[in-house]
Amino acid sequence: MQLVNGAPGPVGAAVEHLQDLALVWQATGGLRALTGVGEAMVGGPGAGVSGLRSFSSEPASVGDLTRRLGELSAAARAMLQHVDQAGGEATAGSARTTVSPQQAATPAEELISRRLLVPRGGGQVVLPGEVAVELRGGHTTRDAMDDVPVLATSERSRPVVDHAAAGAAFEAVRRVELLLDHWGDDPPTVLRSGGLGVRDLKAAAALVQADEPTAALLVETAWGAGLLATTADLHGNPTWVPTDAFDAWTELAPARRWVALARTWWESQRVPSAVGSRDSAGKTWNALVPELHNPWVTESRRLTLAALGELPDGEVLAAGTGLPSMVARVSWQRPRRPRLRAEQVAWATLEASVLGLTGLGGLASYAALLVAGDQDRAADALATLLPEPIDHVLLQADLTAVAPGPLETGLARRLQLIADVESRGGATVYRFTPASVRRGLDTGWTAVELHGFLAGVSRTPVPQPLTYLVDDTARTFGTVRVGHAESFVRADDEAALTELMHHPRAAGLGLRRLAPTVLISSTPLDLLLPRLRDLGAAPAVEAEDGTLRVLRPESRRARTPRARRVGAVRAARQSVRVSQVVTAVRAGDRVAATDPSPSAPLTATGSLSALREALETGTSVLISYVDNQGTSSERIVDPISVEGGTLVARDHRTDAERSFAVHRISGVRAL
Repeated sequence: MQLVNGAPGPVGAAVEHLQDLALVWQATGGLRALTGVGEAMVGGPGAGVSGLRSFSSEPASVGDLTRRLGELSAAARAMLQHVDQAGGEATAGSARTTVSPQQAATPAEELISRRLLVPRGGGQVVLPGEVAVELRGGHTTRDAMDDVPVLATSERSRPVVDHAAAGAAFEAVRRVELLLDHWGDDPPTVLRSGGLGVRDLKAAAALVQADEPTAALLVETAWGAGLLATTADLHGNPTWVPTDAFDAWTELAPARRWVALARTWWESQRVPSAVGSRDSAGKTWNALVPELHNPWVTESRRLTLAALGELPDGEVLAAGTGLPSMVARVSWQRPRRPRLRAEQVAWATLEASVLGLTGLGGLASYAALLVAGDQDRAADALATLLPEPIDHVLLQADLTAVAPGPLETGLARRLQLIADVESRGGATVYRFTPASVRRGLDTGWTAVELHGFLAGVSRTPVPQPLTYLVDDTARTFGTVRVGHAESFVRADDEAALTELMHHPRAAGLGLRRLAPTVLISSTPLDLLLPRLRDLGAAPAVEAEDGTLRVLRPESRRARTPRARRVGAVRAARQSVRVSQVVTAVRAGDRVAATDPSPSAPLTATGSLSALREALETGTSVLISYVDNQGTSSERIVDPISVEGGTLVARDHRTDAERSFAVHRISGVRAL
C-alpha cells in the first residue's frame, strides 16, 4: 500500500505527523519509514519490544490472529510467550515445518502450522511482528511505560546543598592548581599510545590526596580546558606540562576558575570514569588516550542534571535508591541507546559531585545557572559561597603550621616549598622537616630569609624548635659540595669525606679520594646528588668559580591548543596581554628617553663588570641583547644575580624575571 500526503482524513493527518517527526519520508515508490525505525521496534527481553515486520507472505488480519491464538493448547501458548520474551527468535529443533494444524504433534508444530512462528534458513523460526502485538493485547511493548519513572528523593535544604557543592568546587580547583603546578617542575612522560601512565596517575592521586578516579577526572578536565598539553623535554621525549593558559587561569578568582573547568566537563565527550577499566580486547584504558571518548556521554550528563534540576526545592536524590531511579528516568527518556546508559548516568552523577555541580545529591543553584548558559551569574553566585583566602598561618611547637582556611595562591606555593602537607580539609596542616627546609635552601633561600618569612606569615610567635630546625639545617647545608668530574665531592671537613668513602651503600658511587678534601666520582652529577642525600649528607652544587650554585628548577609550559581554549581563560589572557603591551610601551619610552649617543659596544668582559656594578649599586641598565634567532633588541633591566655566565634580571618590558646569556649581551649602559 502506498500512502501520499494527499491521503484524506485521519490517514493524511497521521502521515503529516510522522513526516514532521522525521519518522517517514516520501520516496519514489511511495512513503517509506526512516532507516532504524523498524530496528527501534526490535529488541530483546530487556527492551520489552519485538519486531513489527511480518515474515509471512500473507499478513493476517487481527480477527484471524485472534482465532489462531485461540486454537492453541496451553503448552503452545506458553512456548509462544517464551519466544516473545527471548527476543522473537528460536530454533525449530526436530519440529516439522511443513505440517497442517491437524497433523501437528508438538507445541512447536502447532505454532509453525498456524504461521504464528515463521521458519527461516538454518533451522531458525521467528515471531512475526503482528503476532507479537496481538499476543500482548495490541501493545508494542510487554510492559507499559506511559508513566514517567519517579525519582527517589529525600529532604535536604537548598543552603546545605549549595554549601556542600561549593566546598567540592573549591577543592576541585585547588587540586587542579596543585597538580599542574607540580607537573610544571616534574612533568610525567607521555605514553606511546598518547596517554598518561598508570604510575603517574597513582602519583597524581597521592599528590592531591584523592583516589585514582578523581585524579583521572581532574587530569582529563584540565586537558580539555586547555591547561595541559604535551611538549618535548631536553632529551626530546614528550611530556605532559601545563600550558601558558594555566598561568592566566591561576590569576582568575576561584569561582571563575571553577566555571572554566565545569563548562569544559559539561561540553566534553571524554569519559574519565572509564579510566582503569578494560576495553573489548582486555586492554586497560589510560587517562588522556585519544580513544577515551563517547558521543553519548554528553547527552547522559545533560539528562541527569536536568532531572536533578526538576526536583522540588528542598528535595535531593536519595542515597542508595536514588541512582537506580535516575537510571530508570533517563532510560525512559532515551529508550533506544546506548547500551552503557546506566553506567553513563552513574558516571555523570559521581563526576558532577566531585567537580562541585552537585552536593548531597542535589543540583547547586549556581550550577543550574551554568547549565542554563549564564556563566557570569554562576561565577558570581559561587563566589558568595566560597571562603575568602587568608594570608597567615598558625605555627605550632610540634613543627607544624595550621592554615585555618584557604591560603592565598602565592603564600600556599611558598609554604609548600619549605614544608610538607600533612593533612587537608577545613584547615590544612603543614609539617616542617629537615628535608623540607633543605628543599627551600636548594632553591636559593637563606636562613635569614626563612626566619623572616616564617615570622611574617605567622599569627603566633615562631616556636623555638622551628628556629633550631632552620638553623641546624642551614648550618650543615653546603658542607659537602658536588661538581663535575664526571663529578667531584669537596669538603673542608676530611672526616666527612672519610665517612662517605666508607659508607656501606657508597660502593656503587665510584668514589676515589683525589686529595684530603676532594673526592671524585664516576657517577654523573644528577645521579650523585640524590644518592648522597640518601646517605644522610646535605650537599650543595658548586659553580665553576667556586661559589655556591643554586639549582632552582624552572617551571615548564606548553603552547595552549586553540581548539580547547576556554572563554574565561581567553578573556583573562587578553587582559594580561593588554597589561603587558602597556608595560612594553612604557619601557620603550624609557629607552627612547636615554642618552641618544651611547658609547661603543662593550666586550663580554666589560659587560660582565658593568652588570656586577649595577647589581651592587641597585641601578637599572640598558642592555643590547641578541636572541637565539639573531634578533637584536635593547631592554631596560634590573639585575638580580650574575653568575655562571647568566644574568637574571627583571625585564621592564615584560615586568617579569628572565634570564639572559652574558655572551649575547653586546653592550651595557647605566641609566
